Amino acid sequence: MTINDRQDEIIEEFSGFDDWMDKYQLLIDLGNEQEPLPEQYKTESNLIDGCQSRVWLQADYEDGRVKFRAESDALIVKGIVALLIRVLNDATPQEILDADLYFIDQIGLKEHLSPTRSNGLLAMVKQMRLYALAFKAKA
Repeated sequence: MTINDRQDEIIEEFSGFDDWMDKYQLLIDLGNEQEPLPEQYKTESNLIDGCQSRVWLQADYEDGRVKFRAESDALIVKGIVALLIRVLNDATPQEILDADLYFIDQIGLKEHLSPTRSNGLLAMVKQMRLYALAFKAKA
């Protein structure tokens, strides 16, 4: 499944809800379904700068693909990072760097986040792309 296929799937899921309270609930549910990040990865170096809440992002490079794992201490943010992982996980570094993350606008996420959460979302995307860039350079 491609990055765009995954984005389209998410857009489809969110289109089933008209009310943003329901969409927030879906985000919270997605965050709660995510595997907890092992304690050894909850380090200062894995914390994402620019997020109001604490978000840890772990990236590993296996068989030419980037594997992401993350956790946050805030429910909505945990859901947001779960969406990003769902879209970008198991892609090649180049696919991640080339990805146009249109689902963020299409589900209305950016416009329904506070400015600080919106900055946090951008910081998460930036960090995921930086990992991809680093893995690409190493390969």
